Formats: sequence, C-alpha cells, structure tokens
Amino acid sequence: MGAPIIETSTWSPSEYDMVIDVRSPSEFLDDHIPGAVNMPVLSDIERADVGTIYKQQSSFIARKKGASLVARNIAGHLENQLHELGSGFIPLIHCWRGGQRSRALAQICSEIGWKSYILKGGYKSYRRDVLSGLDETAINLTFIVISGRTGSGKTDILKELKNQGAQVLDLEGLAVHRGSLLGKIENRIQPGQRLFESNLYSDILKFNCRKPIYVESESSRIGNVQIPRGIWQQIVTAPMVSIAVPLSARALYLMTEYSHLMADLSDLNRLVSAMKKRHGDARIEIWSDLIKAKDWQRLAEDLLHTHYDPAYDKSIGRHDRPLLATIEQQDCLRNNLKATVNQILHLTRN
Repeated sequence: MGAPIIETSTWSPSEYDMVIDVRSPSEFLDDHIPGAVNMPVLSDIERADVGTIYKQQSSFIARKKGASLVARNIAGHLENQLHELGSGFIPLIHCWRGGQRSRALAQICSEIGWKSYILKGGYKSYRRDVLSGLDETAINLTFIVISGRTGSGKTDILKELKNQGAQVLDLEGLAVHRGSLLGKIENRIQPGQRLFESNLYSDILKFNCRKPIYVESESSRIGNVQIPRGIWQQIVTAPMVSIAVPLSARALYLMTEYSHLMADLSDLNRLVSAMKKRHGDARIEIWSDLIKAKDWQRLAEDLLHTHYDPAYDKSIGRHDRPLLATIEQQDCLRNNLKATVNQILHLTRN
C-alpha cells in the first residue's frame, strides 16, 4: 500500500518541501506559484500531439499515447530533480485543474512512499485566490509613497529603506521594468500580467499590515503590466515624501542608470522616434542629432525637461495625496542615501 495522497486547498510553498507544477513549460512561463518547480509530465509539443490524436482518431488512442509519454517524463524527473530526495519528502503537486496530470505524478510518489498533496482545483483555484487576495488584502495596507521627478534616485532610496529594515514594495522590480518608454531592463524579460500579480501577491503576504510599506510613485501601468486596481487605489491616496533634485544632477543619474542604451545608438534612436506622435518631427530630429553627437548630458536634460518632467507633474497632479515633506538634494550620489533615508524614516515613523 502506498503513502497517502491528500487533496488540499493550501498552496503556500512554506507548507511543503517542494511545490511541483506538472503543467507544460509554456503554461508555467505564463504564471506559476512563486517558488514552484516545473516538472512537466507532457511538453508543449507532446500535449498538442495528444490533443490532435484525441480529435482526429479516438480518446482511447490519445489516452494510451499520453500515458506512455507521461510515464517516460515522470521517469526522467525521478532520475534527475527528484533523485536525491529521501523518504520524508512531502510535495504539493498541481496541474491546470487538479486532474490527470497531477494525479499521475502523485500516484508514482505514493508508490515510492512519499506522502503527497494535490492542489484541489489546480492552478485555476490558485489563480482565483490571487485575484481575490489582492483585492481583500489591499484595504489593510498602509503605504508611504516616495515621489520625485525621473532621475531623483527613488529606486536607490527604496533599496536603502529595505537595507535598514523597512517594508518595501518594489513594483518596478516585480515588473522587471523602470516604468518609462526607455525603461526596459537590459537582458531581462518582463513577466506577463498573471505572473506579475502572483509575485506581487507573494510579496504582499509577507508584510506586517500594522507597519508602513514604502513604494515608489508610479503610473498605473509599468511597461506591459498593470498594477491591480485595489493596490493602485491605496497608493494614489497614500501620504507622500517628495525628493527634489536639480535637472543637471538627474540627467547625470540617468546617464549612469541607462548607460546600456548609449552602447546601441540604433536602438536608442528607435525608442526616441516612438515619441514622434507626442513631440513632433522637429524635436525628434534634435534628439537624434544629440544621439549622433553622443552629447549625453544635453540629451538627458532635454528628455527630462521636454518629456519626462511634464508627464510626471501631470500624473502627480491627478491625485490629492497628503505631502509629508519635500527633501531637497543637490545630487543622487549613493553616499547621501543613508542621510536621506534617515530623514524619511524620521518623518514617517513619528
């Protein structure tokens, strides 16, 4: 008799030795429980092939073909990711709906002697929990917004706040995007909306709701992802600490943070040209000439003055947030961070 197989609605990774997602790689890439390990029992191609056989031949032939593929893939996982695990291993296993794919692996684990849990309703039930949880949790969160025009070093301030033990929600980090037309992070792929929401919910669950959570002022959209409405509403009404830095210093900061764009002039020209509808041919030509001349300081200053600052000021002006204080800095040098963060903590903890 094998070890027990138990259905559960609890998907928190901390409850198990491993969360095993047996869906196909493309399903896993689209979204998954943070910390889960993908051990597909059918690859994307295999899943499509079995579906084709089901439609064109018969369900019996499709099930037989699927079973042989599933058995072969599970054997591969046992010989690799699961090879070193001992008798006390307890996994949570799930597929799309808690059906045949997850039960296939759970049955093998049971026969080995591993007590296994199957997520009732599979990924679909997890996804429902994320959506409802984001809305329900949002009303209990207390945000402090760090605002300031582009290039004010807000992201560095958040990092230092976290280093000093404060609770920080890094939306740009979760979105893998800096939140502007030029904000794509080098060599990183932005997650889709569902995976962004999963990672966001995972972070929120770790917060102590009785303490403030520091967050950077953002638009509701960061690159291709949208901040969930409940969280967004809490942020746009939260008290704010504004960071004021001169234009020239912010331009210098951008030159450091976006140095990878200076190495690819054609890509930078492409990104700048995307602003033509808003700024017109004449302005695009000025920026293109500055790129050609590699006059980065003037380019950064003009982009800030003409594009980023007006857009940011308009965005901030849409919301009636309490202003706790404005902290003026002459530069964005990292050796000034601790003093700035100490001021913020003093203002917001009293």
